[in-house]
Amino acid sequence: MEQTGEKLWSLLHAPHGPLVPHIDAFARKLNEQGFKHYSITPQIRLVAKFSRWLKANHISLECVSDEHTQRFLRRSKRRKAIGCGSFAALRRLMALLRQCGAIPNEPLLVVEVTPIQMVTDAFAQHLRQDQGLSRTTCVQYLPFAEQFLAECFGNGSVDLSVLCAADVVEFVKHQASRLSQARAKCATIALRSFLRYLRYRGEIALDLAAAVPTVPNWSMTGIPRAIAPDHVRAVLESCRRDTPVGRRDYSILMLLARLGLRSGEIVALTVDSIDWDLGCLTAVGKGGQSSQLPLPAEVGKAIADYLLRGRPRSSCRTLFLRANAPIRGLGAHTSIASIVNAAITRAGIETTHRGAHQFRHALACQMLRQGATLTEIGSLLRHRHPKTTGIYAKVDFAALRPLSLPWPGGAR
Repeated sequence: MEQTGEKLWSLLHAPHGPLVPHIDAFARKLNEQGFKHYSITPQIRLVAKFSRWLKANHISLECVSDEHTQRFLRRSKRRKAIGCGSFAALRRLMALLRQCGAIPNEPLLVVEVTPIQMVTDAFAQHLRQDQGLSRTTCVQYLPFAEQFLAECFGNGSVDLSVLCAADVVEFVKHQASRLSQARAKCATIALRSFLRYLRYRGEIALDLAAAVPTVPNWSMTGIPRAIAPDHVRAVLESCRRDTPVGRRDYSILMLLARLGLRSGEIVALTVDSIDWDLGCLTAVGKGGQSSQLPLPAEVGKAIADYLLRGRPRSSCRTLFLRANAPIRGLGAHTSIASIVNAAITRAGIETTHRGAHQFRHALACQMLRQGATLTEIGSLLRHRHPKTTGIYAKVDFAALRPLSLPWPGGAR
């Protein structure tokens, strides 16, 4: 087996084909992304096979496309000469070849834009640029606007000036009959926003937003779904502190339990979010609003331990990174939910809910039991409205007990 000290890979036979000049660059790219040497070699071997296949089929480098990778993988699969992760490896290769200009970019598919899509695309731009709403809010609003237009105009042309109150009421009735109360309320909020936008643009003359019916959705009907204090301790104690993944997960769980951060806020943290001199942390919450929070010593110690002995070497500024290559940020708030679910399972406890938000509720309930006011709780949890924090009054049993009426006939 031939190998030089400068190379990150070795093959039994010298590679052939149009991809040979780019194999070293591909290996270096994999190394930069955090792949281990034992993981780089199989990917290089796959690229060498692909290069030989291209040569055998008389395909030059500048003609290589995604269609060729699919044909090669189908052939390899039939011959059972394909390993796990082959598709991802060739996808990384194609991205590198396009990045360095070795192959042209794939031509963009020309998709015919429907009249409804034209209206909703303009509405989306208005929400993001003019209203400053988050991408998550836009994702919630746009489907309802699209469905409303589809019910009114179908696949034909869109004449917004003919919309009337009856169209609005009929749409809400249809949505309310098939959706939950909370989801139907979201539909009415989205529809009002869309109709206000149309009037702002002069597309409709009447204030149709006022015609949107109200969907009953009683607020504060339940109690906060908080994880029990002893379960919080069990979850934290179940984390291994001697492995990189264990240090990362412990830091995340500490942020949930001690600061009540939302999943999205944890995913958005960067190494610049922490001011070690002032002992504070900057969290970017809903609507892109940033808030400075005090960093408890035990939380700071957990994060510092992860940064020093657990975080992979990477140019990515995201605080919490994936453990497996390619090394990058966790990406989505669902990653936090997976970490919480795994921790609960590892702790061997039974909880009613398995999401990350129950730690936020638990922190608020604990503060209330220790004498904190609802205003103080709302400040830490960064609630915009006092009504949001008011739900925690339901768990203040000491304050509620004197308000209860005596049972007729005495205690039983």
